[in-house]
Amino acid sequence: MKSFAFRFFVFICLLLFLSGCASLSPVIPVDNRSVNPGGKITRGGATSFDLLGTPVAVGQKIPSVNLISRTLKSVDLVELKGEVLVLSIVPSLDTQVCERQTHLLGEAAKSLPEGIRVLTISRDLPFAQNRFADRTGFKDILYLSDYQNADFGRGTGLLIDKIYLLARAIFVVDREGTIRYLQVVPELSHLPDMDEALRFAKGLLATGI
Repeated sequence: MKSFAFRFFVFICLLLFLSGCASLSPVIPVDNRSVNPGGKITRGGATSFDLLGTPVAVGQKIPSVNLISRTLKSVDLVELKGEVLVLSIVPSLDTQVCERQTHLLGEAAKSLPEGIRVLTISRDLPFAQNRFADRTGFKDILYLSDYQNADFGRGTGLLIDKIYLLARAIFVVDREGTIRYLQVVPELSHLPDMDEALRFAKGLLATGI
């Protein structure tokens, strides 16, 4: 009887421990709202930041700016015509929400039809992006760094004032380089609606645009 009571006690303790571990990985809210580039976002629902730069909008061409790949090659988004592009824009891959956003993109990339290309853009150094790709195995993503002069952030209206990182956003760009879908997440700690953006990209591909 004593042995049974002890085993039961250990079992309850194990359950409590596992519950505690689960609580360390909270569910990250998915936001379906959007603010305009060049507007304002919040962090923690309280601190407000202005978005700097020239705002882009649906129907405009993606700006021609210089970005650096994780292999240190110069890449201009304008030169990537011919495929539907899904641009996942994050402040830093070293944070929990950005890591989750990029994991979702990497998992989706495995089953996307040919003709859709996925990219992650951040101000992380290319070396940090390379470590992330090696650690996660998500190498179907084209990682691009805006670390030099924040030209992408300034050219889209997504550069966060004071901290000079990129706002959390997702773009879908058609084969001719025109922005067809745009979400800028109003709260920095929330995820964009990745599922909706990917559905839109697949629909765009099917139209042949």
